[in-house]
Amino acid sequence: FSSRRRHTRYISVTGVQTCALPISIIAVAATAPAWPALAQGKTGSAVYPVAVPSYEVQFVAMDKGYFKDEGFDFKLIQGGSGVKTREILASRQGDFAMADIIHVLQLNKNGRPTKALITTDQRAPGVRFAIRKDLFDQGIDTVQKAAEWKRPDGKRAIFGVSSLGGTSHLWSHYFTEKLGLADKVTWVGVGNVDTMLGSLKTKQIDVLSSAISVVTEAEKNGWGKVIYSPSDEKTWNAVIGGPVPVNVNFCLTATIDKEPEKVQAFTNAIWRAQQFIKKSTPEQILASIERYVGSTSKNSNLLEIGELKEVSDWNGLITPESYARGEKVWYSELTGIKQPLKVEDAFADKFLKAAHAKYPA
Repeated sequence: FSSRRRHTRYISVTGVQTCALPISIIAVAATAPAWPALAQGKTGSAVYPVAVPSYEVQFVAMDKGYFKDEGFDFKLIQGGSGVKTREILASRQGDFAMADIIHVLQLNKNGRPTKALITTDQRAPGVRFAIRKDLFDQGIDTVQKAAEWKRPDGKRAIFGVSSLGGTSHLWSHYFTEKLGLADKVTWVGVGNVDTMLGSLKTKQIDVLSSAISVVTEAEKNGWGKVIYSPSDEKTWNAVIGGPVPVNVNFCLTATIDKEPEKVQAFTNAIWRAQQFIKKSTPEQILASIERYVGSTSKNSNLLEIGELKEVSDWNGLITPESYARGEKVWYSELTGIKQPLKVEDAFADKFLKAAHAKYPA
């Protein structure tokens, strides 16, 4: 995003710049019982932004051995943010990625044809605003009051999101824009779970917008207090009007053309993970993904897993109606995307339809 658009200011917070975060690769050793024999060289990789339950389908697919069931040995890569995840995919350091569909559109805009394979939710699960607890105690208990508040040096309040251009930023900006507040604050990228919480704790930011597990952790530790929750169905529908494809699993079109077997295997595994999540309790899901989400407490993770069940898209297909609702958010000065992309150019549905047939819900 350009810092000159709409006079909105975007800066980096020293010590929490997302691009400084190392890419951590999490590979699970094959300790399970007899998996189908893996063909030589049949490997793959998938990237997710940060260690929160929002990306549980990838974690479940790995833990349950669904990739191996398809004959592939996969590894998972933590990107550090949605934007970094996109960059890792674009540079071919990962075969597949999971993040907001805006990254599919950005890659296409930048000359890297990309398509979504399966959508996992129909509301953005990571848009909850938590203000610093000391400010809340001073009576700054609404997002409107937070936007009007000035720091001791007279500068605007600082609103933190995982990355500028990522899911939380896109939707947080849109909801505050509808309130007439987006250009009254300074937006910053604050990285992964640890640095998000750390930036609020140390008062480097004044408001954090993130997933329910993260803001609940902030509340539990006395660092913040939730004041606005666009992820809630009533608030979401009042502004957006209904379901929208938000987080999707996607890959470069070149991967579809050159390695369709791998794309089908990946889609099958993610679809099976969705089915497991649908039929399982939050406790059962957490047991499967806990090793991937260790930066937040058990109770916070269970809370987010429960919310994800409420926002999940159990079919995974992107409809023209849901896609159209998202266009008012995706095509804007903030994103820099001016040329609309047809749904058929953004979504390769044949792989998911084949997965539906192979593994009926």
